[in-house]
Amino acid sequence: MPLHELAAAALSACAVWLTTRRNPWCYPVGLASVAVYLWVYLDARLYSEVLLQLFWIAMLITGWRRWLRHLDASGHVQIAALPAAAAWRHLLAGITGGLALGYLMHAYTNAALPWLDAMLTALSLVGQFWQNRRHIAAWWMWIAVDVVYVGMFTSKHLYVTAVLYAGFVALAVQGLRAWRRARPAA
Repeated sequence: MPLHELAAAALSACAVWLTTRRNPWCYPVGLASVAVYLWVYLDARLYSEVLLQLFWIAMLITGWRRWLRHLDASGHVQIAALPAAAAWRHLLAGITGGLALGYLMHAYTNAALPWLDAMLTALSLVGQFWQNRRHIAAWWMWIAVDVVYVGMFTSKHLYVTAVLYAGFVALAVQGLRAWRRARPAA
């Protein structure tokens, strides 16, 4: 097992765990994990994942700033509602982006799993967008994409990362439950 993959997995798991706790420190820890995962995914020729890591940098910085503006008295981020119409627009944009990126990766690179990797990348961006905006729906997206990621990483022999993503599924379920309890009464 490559040491850099283990380090990336540990940092990433810590970041998600902090997110389940609505702790804004999830963002700087997430930035550290992204830096290491860039290297892991380049080695595996998962180019959409490399692009995703580059987007993560911008999204994590943006999310961190947004979360810091929406903390409750205890220092935890406040949950925000996601209107159904917006959710559908975001999903449509994610699917469209996934298809476009999949085509580009298939046509112009030697990407190992161009279509699957691209769709997971695009839907992960939707999940991060929702997380940055403090929506519970982000956890549903993470559960869905992480289950599929487990299979993709296993097929690429990235076993540490596959186990990490299996753990992410469990953490996403935990996050969903915790955020539901923390949401404001309607």
